[in-house]
Amino acid sequence: MTWFFVALSAYFLLAITNLVDKFLVEKVVGSARAYTFIACAMGSLIFLVAPWFLSWPGTFFFWFNLFLGLLFALALLFLYASLRRGEASRSLVIVGGSTPIFSLPLSFFLLGDKFSTNQLIAISLLLLGLLVMVFLPEKRQNFWEKVFTSLNLKHSATLLSVFLALLSGLFYALFFVGSKFAYASQDFFSAFLWTRLGALLAASLILFSPRARREIKAIFTRQPKRKRNQGLIFGNQVLGAIGFVLQNYAVYLGPVAIVNSLQGVQYAWIIFLGAIISFFYPKALKEDISKRVLFQKGLAIFIISIGLYFLSL
Repeated sequence: MTWFFVALSAYFLLAITNLVDKFLVEKVVGSARAYTFIACAMGSLIFLVAPWFLSWPGTFFFWFNLFLGLLFALALLFLYASLRRGEASRSLVIVGGSTPIFSLPLSFFLLGDKFSTNQLIAISLLLLGLLVMVFLPEKRQNFWEKVFTSLNLKHSATLLSVFLALLSGLFYALFFVGSKFAYASQDFFSAFLWTRLGALLAASLILFSPRARREIKAIFTRQPKRKRNQGLIFGNQVLGAIGFVLQNYAVYLGPVAIVNSLQGVQYAWIIFLGAIISFFYPKALKEDISKRVLFQKGLAIFIISIGLYFLSL
């Protein structure tokens, strides 16, 4: 059962990374664009191993790999924009649940994959889990009041956060389906490196905005507080990388279906840790920690976890 504890450790680290992302993009950087550039720039550091793994993929796949990097950068941008405007738990669960929902029809039309019974069950469960998460109550209301309230302009920030999270899930799905096509015809490490370069080039377009340049420059000014922020940003990226490696190591050691379904544990950690931080340090992170909302979030995670299990069978 070593894989089980490795998977739990991975999802714990990834949950911490997600919450720190929320704090950084909202309280420290203050800009989804600037944080996207920083994340893509740090992710491109893996390009240092290019002399050992990089190979020329041909003209078509060269541009295709760079395009995949653009999709990845857009997925990050919409994720961080959603985190900046809404609750971390809601945004991250919507992104995690919607990505496979978008991926299945895209793989059907673009890759010719066929739907199995388990996949159809998975889609139904994932959709149900997403609906439970999207229609979290703002206060005590019946079903129709929730629907009308969600359409009210007073809650436009919440609606925008949900919409941006769904956009992020769509672009993640496009990235993963496109990556599947790219990896089928190229060496994995070489294609992966080209996509990192594409993400950096795409994120570099952000620098054309004077405001974004000022926001990025402010992070790297020589001030004690800024240095702490730099350390937090760098440490969070390293923590996320460790979590990603542990997640893949758990897949290597154990059954992939169960390891993937345990991603629900990551969302549970996000809700649990987010509730604790919101209670003791509300200025750092603000989540709705009412019993009703926590129960509904837990129910959504449970349904999505079962959906991920069926998807991985």
